[in-house]
Amino acid sequence: MTDPTPATPAGADVRGDAVLVPGETCWRVERADQYTVFVDAADYFAVLKQAILRAERRVLFIGWDFEPRIRLDPRTPGRARDDRLGRVLEAAVQANPALEIGVLQWGMGMLESLRRGVLPVPLLRRRTHERLRFAVDHHHPLGAAHHQKIVVVDDCLAFAGGIDVTADRWDTTDHRDWDRHRHRPHSRRPTDPWHDVTSLVSGPVARALGELARERWESGTGRRLGPVEGVRPCWPEGLDALLTDVDVAISRTRPRHGGKDLVHEIELLWLAAVAAARETVYIEAQYFANRRIAEAIAERLGEPDGPEFVLVTPESAVGWLEEKAMGTARARLLRLVREADVHDRFRMYVPVTEGGRPIYVHAKVLVVDDRLLRIGSSNLNNRSMGLDTECDLTIEARADDPRRAEPAGAVLGMRHRLLGEHLGVDPAAVAAAVEASGGSLVRAVDGLRTPEGRSLRPFEPPPQHVVDRVLAETELLDAERTPDRWSRVRRAFAPARGAGG
Repeated sequence: MTDPTPATPAGADVRGDAVLVPGETCWRVERADQYTVFVDAADYFAVLKQAILRAERRVLFIGWDFEPRIRLDPRTPGRARDDRLGRVLEAAVQANPALEIGVLQWGMGMLESLRRGVLPVPLLRRRTHERLRFAVDHHHPLGAAHHQKIVVVDDCLAFAGGIDVTADRWDTTDHRDWDRHRHRPHSRRPTDPWHDVTSLVSGPVARALGELARERWESGTGRRLGPVEGVRPCWPEGLDALLTDVDVAISRTRPRHGGKDLVHEIELLWLAAVAAARETVYIEAQYFANRRIAEAIAERLGEPDGPEFVLVTPESAVGWLEEKAMGTARARLLRLVREADVHDRFRMYVPVTEGGRPIYVHAKVLVVDDRLLRIGSSNLNNRSMGLDTECDLTIEARADDPRRAEPAGAVLGMRHRLLGEHLGVDPAAVAAAVEASGGSLVRAVDGLRTPEGRSLRPFEPPPQHVVDRVLAETELLDAERTPDRWSRVRRAFAPARGAGG
């Protein structure tokens, strides 16, 4: 297959005051007719169900994991079996003779599915409709993962972000200590609270994501799919858009493999965003394990007038090996950043429920000032920057945009919505606290936190043993795989901090 997506030009310079630069910090920038964000999976899964059942020609799932037995909308009445993802997919193709549905899952993710009792792909194929195709993707370097979380409907609607269509993801923004709908398929044992974020777009940017998804499908299955043309407008009924007629950038990570060059637009976007930040950087991250970005943050913290950083993270990783790989790196990098924080402008927090239980943070969100909102699949670790396949979407409020107030308001509104969820207050209360603190996000959060109930707790790493320190220092379990571009990006984007807006 001819690769339609050029690799990041190794010698290209970043120019201008835009953070989103095609060929550098993103693959391309396309218009979205509508754009919105889903915070936590309950509403996302319900809208996804509606979109599948209304699809005309094709639904394409590109995922790290996939669980056909999960319920999509358990809060609505009806038989539970009819609400399960696999049944919904079957019902959609049976009701529409023109519809095809493809599900592409990372090959190693299928092993986890088998452990949970999901049928292997050959049996799934034999038991499902011929226009419903399941496939696994093993086309990646040794040790890599296909980590994108994309669903494209008719090339006119696309979901992309951090939420896998699988078990353990469903939760509401209430994150109750106990929720009767929050459990695994065929089990009534409650699962832990889970926080996540994804985005939805329509229009030309959805068509671009369709191109990316078809490229992955062909790479994984050998089957080429053409674009979908001539379908009706497909924005879900009753769903309000956060923004309309807005530019959205697609940024990728793609490892060097199979004759294709390394693409590390996401890492360059992170570095450019840190360099360009003027006042505040808000991050939600499953991990904090990328040394290069941590060092960039530390450098900015050392400036007398540099930005503040607020990072929301889970208390610990899922699983022993994951905690050894990511938890030890987080402890080391947190120490590095705190030593650089001579002006008291850095905070790392863990969200907790009303009863004090840690909420697992799986979201991958970056908010810079009132300028940039990035939501994606990539983690703040080395493998997401150069080994795994990733896809992030970003909107930018450009200083030269006559409609700048609209995306800028959406960027700040999303920051306040997320912090309001974690702090147990209305978004308006967060905005008021920031204003009362003279624009300081750190002081606002400090003032809104409570010792009891739903809130944010300061993160403190557990004691590190000798083996932990060796793993962190050597990056044995999560090695760097990309060239260091921080100095070049820093020089290119530093002038943008003085731009108005």
